[in-house]
Amino acid sequence: MQVTETLNEGLKRGYNIVVTAAELATKVDEKLVEARPDIEMKGFRKGKVPMALLKKQYGQRLTGEAMQESIDSAIAKHFEDSGDRPAMQPAVKMTNDDWKEGDDINVEMSYEALPTIPEVDLKKIKLEKLITKADDASVDEALANLSETAQDFADRKKGSKAKDGDQVTIDFLGKVEGEPFEGGTAEDYPLVLGSNSFIPGFEAQLVGAKVDEDIEVKVAFPAEYGAENLAGKDAVFECKVKAVKAPKASEINDDMAKKFGAEDLAALKVQISERLEAEYAGAAREIQKRGLLDALDKMVKFELPPSLVEAEAGQIAHQLWHDENPEIEGHDHPEVTPTDEHNSLADRRVRLGLLLAEMGQKAEIQVTDAEMTQAMMNQARQYPGKEREFFEFVQQNQQMQQQMRAPLFEDKVVDYVFELATVTDKVITKDELQKAVEALEEE
Repeated sequence: MQVTETLNEGLKRGYNIVVTAAELATKVDEKLVEARPDIEMKGFRKGKVPMALLKKQYGQRLTGEAMQESIDSAIAKHFEDSGDRPAMQPAVKMTNDDWKEGDDINVEMSYEALPTIPEVDLKKIKLEKLITKADDASVDEALANLSETAQDFADRKKGSKAKDGDQVTIDFLGKVEGEPFEGGTAEDYPLVLGSNSFIPGFEAQLVGAKVDEDIEVKVAFPAEYGAENLAGKDAVFECKVKAVKAPKASEINDDMAKKFGAEDLAALKVQISERLEAEYAGAAREIQKRGLLDALDKMVKFELPPSLVEAEAGQIAHQLWHDENPEIEGHDHPEVTPTDEHNSLADRRVRLGLLLAEMGQKAEIQVTDAEMTQAMMNQARQYPGKEREFFEFVQQNQQMQQQMRAPLFEDKVVDYVFELATVTDKVITKDELQKAVEALEEE
């Protein structure tokens, strides 16, 4: 194998690679010898076919395989010897299109090498860790919201008409073609009007109902209704209204706390406080992470592969265009050209991405199988009823796995840097944290 450098400008590299005819012939012979024991041919015992006949019968097909393997091997050896790491898949082209048996193989290869990334003294990085405690007012506000969620119902004044959102207690008997049907009867059933828990049109006919009133509700079962004997059929429900109740916020007490799985109100307040402080800590971490990235951006400069920056800028511009044009879901739209702002942001993202990847590699940081499985399970919950299908899809899709692994890896590297940097705690209020978050979102 002969390798000749043809380009070395910045991070751009170009090479001519020659795999000699002799090397290729040796490779073909090796493949024939490997396959020979399993080959049968008329007139010869299995594994005893002469090499000359094997080459005549299988040589052309094996030559194609040997050519590809020889080229791949030559490229792999080049990267091993040079220490280069390509930023993207190298462009490889065989230049002697008129190749015939007995000729050398001539290949052109070009790529952009990843740059040498400088060391960073992480102890020189100074960061603030914002700490916000859950105050009584925040806990009380959360309790009030929970009380609305866990609403109770109280009897309306005698003679009041039921409104949308009210709870009516009813006895009902359903009939199809004048005959009662299985599952169509109940007593003292509490139905919240507007909850859409009954057949379409049922609840609306009870709006305006009063206690002790008899109402005949006429509906049609949907064509796709689960019970085949009722699907698409008209039905009449004889209803007796026994109570009309208006919604009201649940009283904030031990009983309400138990609805949310707490032992009592005091325990619920502790749970709320812990949840709020976890939310505050999550927001504070994002602010601290932005501070870290800003610090690294100022500290470290190095040459970047133009192809990576160009690809990132194109992706940024395309995503922002769709954010501004949400009505267009596909990609059948005018070409989006990155602006100077997009290019500048891409430069930052690529540089910080390469820097964090280098730090993680040197620190031997890895995403474990357990962490990947947990991430897959968390994302699968976004597809109710299809969790298993999503899980299997990710397991079979390397690109999807990489997309999920990348943010996990970055977060672990960021946590590693936090441990080495000089971090000062700063206690702030919830309002101050909110302003900091808003400032982060505006950048």
